[in-house]
Amino acid sequence: MSSRTRWIRVLLISTFAGLMSSCSSPSTSPTHRPAGNALGPYSASVTAGNTTYVSGQVSPHADFATEVRGTIAKVKAQLARAGLTLADVVAATVYLTDIGNYGAFNEIYQAEFPAPYPARACVAVKQLPANARVEIMVTATR
Repeated sequence: MSSRTRWIRVLLISTFAGLMSSCSSPSTSPTHRPAGNALGPYSASVTAGNTTYVSGQVSPHADFATEVRGTIAKVKAQLARAGLTLADVVAATVYLTDIGNYGAFNEIYQAEFPAPYPARACVAVKQLPANARVEIMVTATR
């Protein structure tokens, strides 16, 4: 095994061990919040330790700006269930079915999320559930 392979293996194992210890602390069990009318079998959010993971939210609407605002409102609602706000978000993943909407999305995102902004990835996808054009999932911490 090369030294690079060993280094990658050690890095992966230590990262996995750190994730497992934060999720499976003996003093805290993860808190799962049901998704209600979910489109699949998943929790709307899960809190493990001081970290809350909010599943992807969609809010299909004929008007793109209204859809984005509605989606962010759903993210806010899930964060509120965990006692958090958009200011607590440390990472966001955004899925857009049309990357041409990237600029319009950013204008609304910037108006809704407080600075300093969370780390973010934006991914162009072919299709989203419920024919939505945007989906947002976030990770927040206390």
